Amino acid sequence: MHDTPHIVSDVMTRTVVALGRGATFKDIVKTMQQWKVSALPVLEGERRVVGVVSEADLLAKEEFRDGDPDRYTQLRRLSDLVKAGAVTAEELMTAPAVTVPAYASLAQAARIMARSKVKRLPVVDDEGRLKGIVSRSDLLKVFLRDDEEIAEEVRREVVAHLFPTPIVPIRVEVSDGVVTLAGRIRDTTLVPVAARLVRAVEGVVDVDCVLMGPPRRPDLDADFPDGEEGRRTSGVGDTS
Repeated sequence: MHDTPHIVSDVMTRTVVALGRGATFKDIVKTMQQWKVSALPVLEGERRVVGVVSEADLLAKEEFRDGDPDRYTQLRRLSDLVKAGAVTAEELMTAPAVTVPAYASLAQAARIMARSKVKRLPVVDDEGRLKGIVSRSDLLKVFLRDDEEIAEEVRREVVAHLFPTPIVPIRVEVSDGVVTLAGRIRDTTLVPVAARLVRAVEGVVDVDCVLMGPPRRPDLDADFPDGEEGRRTSGVGDTS
């Protein structure tokens, strides 16, 4: 399963504009406007990421411009008040920076973004040095994969390994990223496994497994229903 991007370094933007600790408030705003970005990494030394300045960090200055907040606001939003008086990147930045290693999977990067509620992440090497930036839109690029390309990977990497000798050849069809598996297999307990592995293929939107077990033999299986007893799984969260 290595035909398509699987790690952050495959989809990240490698040309990254960054700031030093001493960058001034106005320089930060100008840089964001010029490069049309909403956040900038702050570096020190050998391009090590020490923080990130975002538009939210800058807006505190505008929010508290008109006067002093009441005591309750002062206690509840102390960090924002500190940023309202800040004039350099070092004072404004959120630190430590939330970053992602270049070798992380796209799923790991997506989880970090969701957990941290950020739209982009600095990508770093093992020493914390900046290597690129990955955004939400970068992570969504995998869903642009061609349906036949997805189908071929499912056939080669899932079906061929799980069901090397099916009773009836497994049919793999993909439409708009939704994968359908159909056929007869010898062991229906493998259906949830197949569904889980197919969902792990990049670009897959959903999985519909219509895999049945061996047909009933009336002379030996009189107490069992017809061969339609095979398991079916459908939907992102269904694995049974």
